[in-house]
Amino acid sequence: MTIKNKVLSAVAMGAVAALALSGCGRSDGGGGGGGEDGGTASSPGITDESITLGVTTPLSGGTAGPGTCTVAGLAAYFGAANAEGGVEFGDGKTREVVIEAFDDTYDPQKALSNFQQNQGDVFAFTSGLGTPTNRAYREAAIDSEVPQVLVQTGDPIFSDQAESPWQLGFVPIYQNEGEAFGELLAGSDEDLTVAILSQNDDYGEGYVEGFKEAIAGSDNIEVVSELTYEATDTTVDAQLTELAGSDADVFFNAMSITPLVISAIEKTRELGWSPSWFLPSNTSSPVAILDPAGADAEDGFYSVSFAKAPQSPAFAEDEDVVAFLENLEEYAADYTTTPDFPHCMWSYMVGATLEESFASMTEPTRESFMEALRGIEDLRAPLMLEGTSVNTTEDGQPAVSSVVVQKYNGTGYATAESFD
Repeated sequence: MTIKNKVLSAVAMGAVAALALSGCGRSDGGGGGGGEDGGTASSPGITDESITLGVTTPLSGGTAGPGTCTVAGLAAYFGAANAEGGVEFGDGKTREVVIEAFDDTYDPQKALSNFQQNQGDVFAFTSGLGTPTNRAYREAAIDSEVPQVLVQTGDPIFSDQAESPWQLGFVPIYQNEGEAFGELLAGSDEDLTVAILSQNDDYGEGYVEGFKEAIAGSDNIEVVSELTYEATDTTVDAQLTELAGSDADVFFNAMSITPLVISAIEKTRELGWSPSWFLPSNTSSPVAILDPAGADAEDGFYSVSFAKAPQSPAFAEDEDVVAFLENLEEYAADYTTTPDFPHCMWSYMVGATLEESFASMTEPTRESFMEALRGIEDLRAPLMLEGTSVNTTEDGQPAVSSVVVQKYNGTGYATAESFD
């Protein structure tokens, strides 16, 4: 079974890329109506033969690299599953999984438009990148009772069942990541000074909040300088110049914009400031960020992860990694076949989590899906690092809440047992 691409067409405020992961066309049945056996009425986007999932994510613009990866992993996972005959659901049906990807260019208004125009054609929205873009259609999804799940934002609001009954985040919340690095520093025997640069929104605030909570009781850690930047900024040179004046030992860099992270590494080198770095998981890629910036492993670059890195020699022969790379090459070529960003691995795990949910769905409805999704415990999805798992049963936490702090070694990341 092969991938059949639909023609790219313009939609209001955003282009649409549609990928049907099958050799046969979509059913025209699209939405409601009973199944063939006259049973429970189906929700929109699911028939007895197929289920259609939507992804609104940046496929162009400054965040297109990680954005395309949020679709590539899904395409790889379900492309392979469809080729094996489809996915078995808890209602006894075996269905083809169709992925439709909508370009929002990381623009909240385009994300909202994508949702409004396509909510009647897809069963659920999933995997899309970004806090502002996912927030843009959150209220609309709640009002319309459309699942917006396993999205790639660390905003904790998506994992609050009372506030967001139709949502669930996938990646650890920003506070989880910031806290993990703070705990690593707090456990050090050294007296350390820290400079902070964060994005001036919920993304940056979450990282800083978790970090500060972790170091609150530590006598050896002091924040000596703290600045912010706007996600729309094209440079952060002024902030870096001021922060470099602090000569801090550690640079806590809560930035989400790939080009700005690269330029920040280059600028600090130009300024003669050589701190140890903390980078968020989504902007820490060796291939896409550290290598282009000429990063030196001796500077000490730290990040967090829950996914195996295909580029790491330690996983070169790992069974999960080998299968992932093969599936990416065969089924995700329209997006990317090089997993330069961790979002490629994350969306592959999203695919496995969705399949686990589908297997427990007893009815072809969004309500049954959400009930199944909220019942997953300790799932070791493909590519997950030892010590991490998918658990969707804890209110206030995303599907993945456990992370491992890692240090860049010049080619990839290895687990950091302590800060040095």
